[in-house]
Amino acid sequence: MELKTDKAKVSYIIGEDIGNSFIREGYDLDIEVMIEALRKAANGEKQTLITEEEKNTVMTAWQQEMQIKKQAQMQQLGLQAREEGAAFMKANLEKEGIVETESGLQYKVDKQAEGDKPKASDTVKVHYHGSLLNGEVFDSSVERQEPISFPLNQVIPGWTEGVQLMSIGSKYTFFIPADLAYGDSPVGTIPAGSTLKFEVELLGINE
Repeated sequence: MELKTDKAKVSYIIGEDIGNSFIREGYDLDIEVMIEALRKAANGEKQTLITEEEKNTVMTAWQQEMQIKKQAQMQQLGLQAREEGAAFMKANLEKEGIVETESGLQYKVDKQAEGDKPKASDTVKVHYHGSLLNGEVFDSSVERQEPISFPLNQVIPGWTEGVQLMSIGSKYTFFIPADLAYGDSPVGTIPAGSTLKFEVELLGINE
């Protein structure tokens, strides 16, 4: 196949994107049948092989099937992430300077300061850098160069517990297991069951 015109190139790109989306979503489709239906529809042919009623019935059943598959896949990925997280936390606890609380939260003091510590009901101002265990950054006020303020009782439990250990000016690194983070629900680019790492600097309380 040669792509000699922009029309051909655009057509190829769109087709490639559609194919990649099938793989990404786990769709199992008859490509030849789909191409034929696409060709007929693009040519303006109104005659269809499937009635509207049958279309609704088939698509509803297919969507339900895909939802079940996605949930099973998500559950499997979550279990795998939890196993990896548990192994990491076990090994991490052997490292110098790592402290584990009763809840399972682990932390390391990077810089200790003296002074006030926040309560769960306080609003705190922090700089933070959040990453997965593989090093992938999912959120960072440091990279945005803009600290953030939030009520400490309206964030994940690992944050609520951990930041209360800090005095203004302190820098801690927190290792937060899934049960103290987002559990088995994926959030943004954070996969289900993930153990999270946060580097946190406490800048202020109730400012």
